[in-house]
Amino acid sequence: MTQASRLDKTAVSPMAWTMLGIGVAAQAAGTVFVSTPAFLIPLLHSEHGLSLTQAGTLAAAPTFGMVLTLVAWGAMADRFGEKWVISIGLALTAIAALAATTTDNYALLGIAFLLGGMAAASTNAASGRVVVGWFPKDRRGLAMGIRQMSQPLGVTIASLTIPTLAANVGIGWAVGLSVALNGVLALICAAALVNPPRPAAQPTDIPVETVNPYRSNWFLWRIHVVSALLVFPQFTLSTFGLVWLISEQGWDAAPAGLLIGISQFVGALGRIVVGVWSDRAGSRVGPLRLVAVSASAVMLAMAAADAAPWGVPALILLLATTVSVADNGLAFTSVAEAAGPKWQGKALGAQNTGQFIAASAVGPVVGALIGAVGYPLAFAIVAAFPAAAIPLVPSRDRDISV
Repeated sequence: MTQASRLDKTAVSPMAWTMLGIGVAAQAAGTVFVSTPAFLIPLLHSEHGLSLTQAGTLAAAPTFGMVLTLVAWGAMADRFGEKWVISIGLALTAIAALAATTTDNYALLGIAFLLGGMAAASTNAASGRVVVGWFPKDRRGLAMGIRQMSQPLGVTIASLTIPTLAANVGIGWAVGLSVALNGVLALICAAALVNPPRPAAQPTDIPVETVNPYRSNWFLWRIHVVSALLVFPQFTLSTFGLVWLISEQGWDAAPAGLLIGISQFVGALGRIVVGVWSDRAGSRVGPLRLVAVSASAVMLAMAAADAAPWGVPALILLLATTVSVADNGLAFTSVAEAAGPKWQGKALGAQNTGQFIAASAVGPVVGALIGAVGYPLAFAIVAAFPAAAIPLVPSRDRDISV
C-alpha cells in the first residue's frame, strides 16, 4: 500500500465529524430520558414510600421498553437509513416524556417510561451505523468511543439535574427536561442529519454482505453474551451509586449527584481512550477481555469500599464507574464490523437488546439483593458477572465491513 493510499484510508471528512456530533447529542438526549427514573429513586424511596425493589422496577421500565424495539429500529435503519429513524424516534420520546409529566399515578408513569424507552431505542440502533458508515476502519475505535460517550454524557446531565429538579419543583418538572431535549434534537436531526454513503453493490460482494452472520459462526453471539454480562456492574453503579452514597455514605443529594456526574464524564473519556487503544492495537477483543477482568476487580473493590474511610469510597466509585463503561465502544465496533453493511442495524439492535434485557433485570434484582444482604455482598455478587464474561471473549477479531 502506498503512502497516498494510507492517507486516503485514514482521512476523515468534516461531514463525518459533524454527523458524529449530531449522533452523540441525539443519543445523549434519549439517555437523559432513560436515566431519569433511576435518579428519582432516592426521592421515591424516602418521601413517596416506594421500596427499593419497586423504585428499581420503575427505573427499569425505559430499558425494558428499549428491549422490545431495538431490533425493529435497527432493521428500519438498514432499510430506510438513519436520518428519519433517529428523528422520528426522538420526537416520540419527547411525546412520551410529556405524557409522563401529566400523571402522579405510578402505574401510568411506568407505562409512559416504557413507551418512551421503546421510542428512545431508535438512537441506539441507528447512530452506530452512522459511525461505521462515515469513518474508516482504523478510525472507528476512536469514533465509536466518542459515540459511546453519549450514554455517560446523558447520565451525567440527568445526575446533575434530575435529583435537584425533583426535590425542588417536583417529578413532573424533572421529567420535563427530556421533553425539551428530545424535542429539540428531533428537529435538529430532521434538518441536518445525513445518512452515510453506502458501498455500491458489487457481484463479488453479494455473498459476503447478504449471508446471515449469526449462522456462519458464533462470533456475534459471544460478543452479545459478553456485553450482557458486563452490563451488570455498569447499571448497578448507575442505578444504585447515588442512593449508596446518600444512604450508606451519608452524602447529601447535591454533592452525591455531582460525584455521579463526574464519574460518568470520566467514564466517557475512558471510552475514547479505550477506542484509540483498540485502533492502535488493531484489535477489539483483546482490550475487551482486559476490561472484563478489570470490571470484576473494581466491583470487588466496591464491596470493600463500604467500610473504608471517608473519601476512599468516592474514589473507588469513580474508578469503578470508569472501568464499567469502557467495554461498550469496543463491543459495538466489533459487532458492526463482524455483521457487515447489510446486517449492521439489526446486529447493533440485537447487541443493545441483550444489554438492555440485562439492564432491565439490574434494577429489581440488585435492588432486592441489596435489601436482602446489603451493599457490600451485593457488589461482590455482581463481580461474578464480568468474571463469567472473560472466557467467552473471542480470541480474534472478525471484520467483513470493508
